[in-house]
Amino acid sequence: MPAPTSDTEASIAPAGRRMRSDARQNVDALLEAAKAVFADAGVDAPVRSIAERAGVGVGTLYRHFPLRSDLISAVFRREMDACVAAAEEIEATSPPGEALDRWIMRYTQFVATKRGLAAALHSGDPAYEPLAEYFSTRLAPTLDRLLTAATASGDVVHEVDAAEFLGAVADLCHAGGPPGTERSGRAERMVRLLLAGLRAEPGD
Repeated sequence: MPAPTSDTEASIAPAGRRMRSDARQNVDALLEAAKAVFADAGVDAPVRSIAERAGVGVGTLYRHFPLRSDLISAVFRREMDACVAAAEEIEATSPPGEALDRWIMRYTQFVATKRGLAAALHSGDPAYEPLAEYFSTRLAPTLDRLLTAATASGDVVHEVDAAEFLGAVADLCHAGGPPGTERSGRAERMVRLLLAGLRAEPGD
């Protein structure tokens, strides 16, 4: 039986067709390379450096991702999928309040290493409209589920809109620096304060 087609692969492969194994390997290598290059140099990094890191030719990159926006969208879409999947793993091993904290910090890492994500999402470029919709239909419902569980358990006492909370966390992360830097540590501390605020009783 053929392997199931992932959301990311489905967005790349022509309708009704599955990728050959070698093509899938090339796509995986390109997405991993682009992820690393984008984290180091942002989404405007030269595509040649991405192809070299992936060990393929520039022609192979353009065959799978004719436009830069195609590559950016595929990288972010796959990383969003991984972030959503992480929530399910965290929920299975942690109580609701801890699961909420752990996933938000996982989301913080996702945003901090995606230089140019906010600019792409809010650029007004029609090419990124599906990406913005993917963000709101995948990540926001995931946080909403975690918040609902944490509220039901009594760990969270304040209601908050999931999409707004994700935006606030992202704003703090974009103001920080690359992971491991002093500015990044400051952003993480501010995110933890946001989480603490969900637990504070009125008047505290």
